[in-house]
Amino acid sequence: MLAASAAGAESYRFLTYNAELTRKGPGLLVRDLMRFEDAALIETLQRIVELKPDVAALQSFDFDHNHVALQLVQDRLAELGHAMPYRFALMPNAGQSTGFDLNRDGRLDTASDRQGYGQFLGQGGVAILSRHPIETQAAKDLSSLLWKDLPDAHLPKDYFTAQELDVLRLHGVAAWDVPVHLPGGTVHVLAVQASSPVFDGPENRNGLRNADQLRFWDDYVSEMEQPFVLMGGLNNDPFDGEGLSPPLRSLLGNAALQDTRPRSAPRDEQDPLHLGPTLEDTVDWGREIGSLRVDYILPSAGLGVVASGVDWGDDAQNHEDAPAHRPVWVDLTVP
Repeated sequence: MLAASAAGAESYRFLTYNAELTRKGPGLLVRDLMRFEDAALIETLQRIVELKPDVAALQSFDFDHNHVALQLVQDRLAELGHAMPYRFALMPNAGQSTGFDLNRDGRLDTASDRQGYGQFLGQGGVAILSRHPIETQAAKDLSSLLWKDLPDAHLPKDYFTAQELDVLRLHGVAAWDVPVHLPGGTVHVLAVQASSPVFDGPENRNGLRNADQLRFWDDYVSEMEQPFVLMGGLNNDPFDGEGLSPPLRSLLGNAALQDTRPRSAPRDEQDPLHLGPTLEDTVDWGREIGSLRVDYILPSAGLGVVASGVDWGDDAQNHEDAPAHRPVWVDLTVP
């Protein structure tokens, strides 16, 4: 969406949304998009249309080699009134076999034994859509870095074998650097979907891996010279939840970027055990976990912030099968 800032400069809307466009088997998302009868699916795409992003990063999106699902999403968005003709997606680490029993349950090649949790190859990946051209040939896929090769990696003590560490990647889903040509200038979209910091044992392998993924981005943006927007799911909250918060707080405080702290409209439900600002939360995982801030848009320091928000909608808009995550958006100007 092109809008006018107070200074008259054009602004561009960036949106990140864990839209849960994932299914239990390959091809099922394509099926559902072709039928386009599922109320939650229709509502999810309508919400994107209502927000009218210029650039959108979608998490939990099933990848297929021919981009059939992604093309169908583009078609449906256009039919609903908001065309986003440019796209970018690569095979995620999710669902890729490691060949090892990483969770030590005695079974080989289960969903938890793969580079990132996935019942099949490509499940729960990432996709970028844009109203403006994407320089696909200049994009960088940062997803293949081995965890052990991250400087000062915090590996779980005495858990992984040397053979496992020779194949285990740092990123469980995706980490990309993708240039997008906006009319105001080129901005690099740093797309991320970090691993969950839970679902492990006393070794805390998932918590440590999530923390090191955040440390990776902290280092990466410190070296960036061009305008960028780090956007996606970090799977960590600076105040609440089970993730290790110091690496996240370090990233949010990095001088190379801005934490715009998008907020939602006031909501009725308040968690008495909630330490962080509830209006900044982006997901509601129910009574046991509650709401957390885990989805982020972090623009580089030189970009102008016009407005931002978390779209919680209202009860009438939220279908019972709608994604637990809410869209996060930021309107930016490019100097």
